[in-house]
Formats: sequence, C-alpha cells, structure tokens
Amino acid sequence: MPELEIVRPAGLLDYAEGLALQRDLHADVVAGRSPGALVLCEHPSVYTAGRRTEPSDLPTNGAPVVEVDRGGRITWHGPGQLVAYPIVRLAVPIDVVAWVRDLEQVIIDAAATVGVEARRIDGRSGAWTSGSAPTTGSTPTTGAPPAKVGAIGLHVAEGVTTHGIAINCDNALDAYAAIVPCGIADAGVTTLSVAAGRPVTVDDLADTVVDRIRAAEHGMRTGHRIGSAAQSTTTARITTADTASTSTVPARQETLV
Repeated sequence: MPELEIVRPAGLLDYAEGLALQRDLHADVVAGRSPGALVLCEHPSVYTAGRRTEPSDLPTNGAPVVEVDRGGRITWHGPGQLVAYPIVRLAVPIDVVAWVRDLEQVIIDAAATVGVEARRIDGRSGAWTSGSAPTTGSTPTTGAPPAKVGAIGLHVAEGVTTHGIAINCDNALDAYAAIVPCGIADAGVTTLSVAAGRPVTVDDLADTVVDRIRAAEHGMRTGHRIGSAAQSTTTARITTADTASTSTVPARQETLV
C-alpha cells in the first residue's frame, strides 16, 4: 500500500488554515484520491476546545478559544510543540481505541529517542512523565504528580480520522496556567526539554514521529499494532472522551479514552 503523504508547512501554520487543510485531505482519503496523509506542524499560540470541554476548563485570562469537533476537552497549541495530524482510513472492523493506543505508543517511542521515559496512565489518554514542573519552571520535581508531555484528540468521520497528537518539545508552559489542560486538574504539564534536562526541539522529533506513525498505520493494516499490548491492558478502564465519531461505517463508535 502506498505510504502516507507527508505535509509539513513552513513556519507556523495558522490554526484555521490547519483545519481547512485537514478537511481537504480528509475528503481526498474518503473519496479514494489519497492513501492517507500526515501533517506535521507548529501552530501560533491558540486554545482549542473539544466537545467535552466544561466552562470551568476555559481560560481565566479571557483569551479566545477555538471550538473544534475532536473529542476531549481544552488544550493549548503553540510554537515549540510538535503537532501531527494523521489523516488515515481506519481498518475494518473500526477500533478507534486501538488507534489511540497506537498514537500513544508513537509519543512514547519518540520520547525514548531523546532519553525521556514516557508512559501511559490507566484511565487517561496521552503520554506522561514522572514528576511535574512548575508552570513556568524548568526542573522536574521528584515525587510530584505525573506530568503530561503528549496529548491525543481525534475525530472520526466516514471511517477516516482527523486531528491527532501534540508533543511538547521546547514550548513555554505559561499558557497552560490559564486553563485546566485536558480537563485534568490533579496532574501537571511538561515538555521533553524539561524532562530530558536539555533542549529538545520539534526538528529533533519530527523524523521519528513520521517513522512511528507510518509503522502504526502499517501495523493497523497487517494486524501487528504497535500499541496492541497496551490496548489489551487498558481498554477496560477508559473514562474520558478524547475522540468524537460521526462515522457512517458499521459499528459506529463513540470511543472513550
């Protein structure tokens, strides 16, 4: 099967333009004009609110928020954060939870290449490091609550995904202080640079993320999923929605992760 098309816009990609790009690529995959695509980008600073965002999650500083059709709650995107949007047709029978686990494994594997041990937390999506840093700080705190380094939010329509993952590389953390990131108030947010104790840039991670998402997509097709071991142990403890589905294929799924 042809490899995913890689789309990497130069500079910062305006969030609205990124949404339009995803819609166009989604239409191409649905119509069979494309085998799938992967958008890699950085956005200007922006808050985005998924379908499950609560009023208490919203920015306390009055900053504007873009409402989007992905699952999950509110998050932030900005310079220094690698965002990856795999626009792919899910294998039938559709298993969105398994795809989420694959994307978690992408983040975990990418973090490992820069010397950071990231992991899953039961009942929560994304990838986490041990110990959190203060919002504006630069040093992890031993014994502190886990800190999220990579987030996932998806939308599935007509069997094809949009949105994807965001990995904090060397972005500032102060924007998170105005919100409840992903609706989680009892854990922190960090970056790979903080966790590694050295600068880790978007460019340092981009090629690895491309390779691992390609491996995830191939494994989904062949039945050798890169996140299959994690799926078998965590699917039963799904609690909060990071995916939204308007799929018209059989077995429509409102997947909770």
